[in-house]
Amino acid sequence: MAVNSNDDARFKVVEYSPEKAEMIGYSNYSYWKSVFHNFLKKKSAVALLIVFVALVVFSFVALVIGKYDYRNLVTDSSKGFILPNSEFWFGTDNLGRDYWSQVWYATQTSIKLACIVAIGECVLGVTIGLLWGYVRQLDRFFTELYNVIDNIPQIIYMTLIALMVGKSFTIMAVSLIAFGWLGMARNIRNLVMMYRDREYNLASRCLGTPTYRILLKNILPYLISVIILRVALSIPRTISMETTLSYLGLGLDINTPTLGILLRNARSYFLNYPYLLVFPAVIVSVVTITFYLVGNAFSDAADPRNHV
Repeated sequence: MAVNSNDDARFKVVEYSPEKAEMIGYSNYSYWKSVFHNFLKKKSAVALLIVFVALVVFSFVALVIGKYDYRNLVTDSSKGFILPNSEFWFGTDNLGRDYWSQVWYATQTSIKLACIVAIGECVLGVTIGLLWGYVRQLDRFFTELYNVIDNIPQIIYMTLIALMVGKSFTIMAVSLIAFGWLGMARNIRNLVMMYRDREYNLASRCLGTPTYRILLKNILPYLISVIILRVALSIPRTISMETTLSYLGLGLDINTPTLGILLRNARSYFLNYPYLLVFPAVIVSVVTITFYLVGNAFSDAADPRNHV
């Protein structure tokens, strides 16, 4: 069959070049850029994140624009149970103290406690989970430790600590971290056992790569989405735990307003004065719902399987 000369013009001989043969391809792919790109596609999650950030920022603004200083709340029983008005924007409590200052200062305290506990649980849980799942000699020890701690309800630990050690912000934060790392560590351990004996990790061990480098470089990147989800869920869980403990009288010192303490104080009066319950309950609900939904959305965005 005859070959058309026009077909020959579409081909040309490429000469061999040693320099070009050694060149490598380049991709402008960035993991975190892809994560944020995927997250921004979820409009509802972005809107909820904006709501949460606005709530945190406004908690500081509210104390500045408020008429009464939260650090010097004057007790005046004659002003007790004043309904919200132009002077007391959220009304007053049973002791006549400005409720606006209490609610927004309590919001700051609860969110700060939740963030500290979430970060502490993340660091401790991820560290223990990596060692638990990768180092076979430590598996028995951490398994028994997990079983001993997990088989006793956390509320019992927190009750004993509150009664025997004391009630303060630091004590509660340390206590919640000390008994809250279990869920994170268990999830990380199970995932590490899946990735531990894959070919690239076996090759790294054969080449003499240190254990810490294998954990940080080869395994930890696969766990980012799970870690983000656990941290996001830890924040509303901590606020719920603090609320429960304060409602039972086992939370922070009564001189440190928190959302839990306000809810506890309102339980005796909310039928006649519902505003005492509504304001802190709404804030607890907003924080819990926003973090749960935003955490799920960000976890999905961080999953490499969802990246193109």
